[in-house]
Amino acid sequence: MGKVQINVRVDEALKRAVVQFCKSRGLVVSHFVQEALLDRLEELEDIDDLKRIRHEPTRPLADVIRELRLDGTL
Repeated sequence: MGKVQINVRVDEALKRAVVQFCKSRGLVVSHFVQEALLDRLEELEDIDDLKRIRHEPTRPLADVIRELRLDGTL
């Protein structure tokens, strides 16, 4: 996949902090920002998944153990 440029305006202090952070750790700013954006997208997807899962029906653990025959009986 090819690379494209994205333009965004950020607070000057935030830019300085990011540049300084990357420089101190030998990171490339564009890679750092790309990874941060991917991480945030994944977090948001996880939140959506959690909201959906919360409304799924549940079963008592004892029933699951019995069904999987993990209660010591065969």
